[in-house]
Amino acid sequence: MKNTFRIARDILLAIFGSTMFALGFSLFLEPHNLNCGGISGLAMVLLELIPMGKLTVGMLSFLINIPLFLLGMMRLGKKFFFGSLIGMAFSTLMIDVFDRIDMTALLHIEWAEYDVMLSSLFGGVLTGAGLGIVFVVGASTGGSDILGRLIKNHLRNLPIGRIMLMMDIVVITLTGIVFGDIRNILYCAITLFLSSKVIDAVVYGLDYSKVAWIISDHYEQIAVRIDTELNRGVTLMQSQGYYARQDKSVLLCALKRRQVAELKELVNEVDPNAFVILQDAHQVLGDGFKRYNKNDL
Repeated sequence: MKNTFRIARDILLAIFGSTMFALGFSLFLEPHNLNCGGISGLAMVLLELIPMGKLTVGMLSFLINIPLFLLGMMRLGKKFFFGSLIGMAFSTLMIDVFDRIDMTALLHIEWAEYDVMLSSLFGGVLTGAGLGIVFVVGASTGGSDILGRLIKNHLRNLPIGRIMLMMDIVVITLTGIVFGDIRNILYCAITLFLSSKVIDAVVYGLDYSKVAWIISDHYEQIAVRIDTELNRGVTLMQSQGYYARQDKSVLLCALKRRQVAELKELVNEVDPNAFVILQDAHQVLGDGFKRYNKNDL
């Protein structure tokens, strides 16, 4: 039952993220012809440099996507493959739907030249948020997203948003050189920078807990209550105060964000003079938290 619920939740989030990406692209980027990299941008450059008959940008993008999807399935698993199919299908579908609806007319927006900057800003935020949500559930929207995930497996210390940014900057630079539009590169660079920051904020910002350091003479009572009431493990460490040179016991505890208020209240009830330090802890792995997965971002 839990498995079914998790799968349904992930599919809905992938659809929602893909729709948000499509909205940002159709409403803010496409009206100003902002090409922000990706496989479609690469296809545009290739067709300009090497004419391929009646082959369109969409057709060439599809052909480039085929080996990427197969490679993604082999290296990242079937879940990623099918999730990416859903992401690509819905992002493509919704872009087409929004194009047919004419969102700018529906929202009574009349784009002018000075709106390009505003579009690059909001387009970056919306597309970044959409891609971040898709990445969180272990999927992608195809194309360069798959390539970014594959590179991430080899460059574990680089955030996924930064990897996407570096790849797309190469593509838009090539686009600007080939088509001779430097101004477009500058606008797209703004969009890509914002998009990468929002992707990282969604992917990594939603996955953090708290670590509490507690120094108290009543450490035994506090540790017992944390264990029984918060259902969290506690590590006891010995230390020494610098000024008085007295031995002190320090409690270390990792906990969920929603448990912080309860922890502070608990400690205050036992020892109002306790010294408590709280700090963010990203991607806590282990019992009671996430388990390590080599395909995690």
